[in-house]
Amino acid sequence: MKNNLTLIKIPLAILLLLCLLDMPYGFYEFVRFVALISFGFLAYQSKEKKDKTELIIFISLALLFQPFFKIALGRTLWNIVDVITAIYLLISIVKKQKINKAL
Repeated sequence: MKNNLTLIKIPLAILLLLCLLDMPYGFYEFVRFVALISFGFLAYQSKEKKDKTELIIFISLALLFQPFFKIALGRTLWNIVDVITAIYLLISIVKKQKINKAL
């Protein structure tokens, strides 16, 4: 399952970083749908691992990125959220790999 989570986190981080570019509006809608589904799945996996911190983080991110009731943060603030979220996803991969190597 660890590889599956990496296969979700890396492409999602890339999509979020691509949001920094001037893309068509449909791309941002696509990213919101992908983020909702991805964060929902990551939240479910966190629940299965009994990791309450990650569960709360991923549920919050799923709600923030959901495409149905848009949260208007403005482009600059959304860019900051995208970068922070992408960095968090990538750091969580490295952190899990270090923990697994230690075991």
